[in-house]
Amino acid sequence: MGKIGAMELVLILAIALIIFGPAKLPEIGKSIGEAVGQFKSHANKISQDLDADSKAEKQS
Repeated sequence: MGKIGAMELVLILAIALIIFGPAKLPEIGKSIGEAVGQFKSHANKISQDLDADSKAEKQS
């Protein structure tokens, strides 16, 4: 449960193709990819900051 299978992915892509058209899909994909990349980058930074804070507290 919670996983997207091949058929669901094909259905989502077909609906996106109908709604946005073939010219817009590469732009939308690029935007989504950049957003996911930024999210991962910020999540990693927060994780590193929390690790550094916990190490600093252990040394005190």
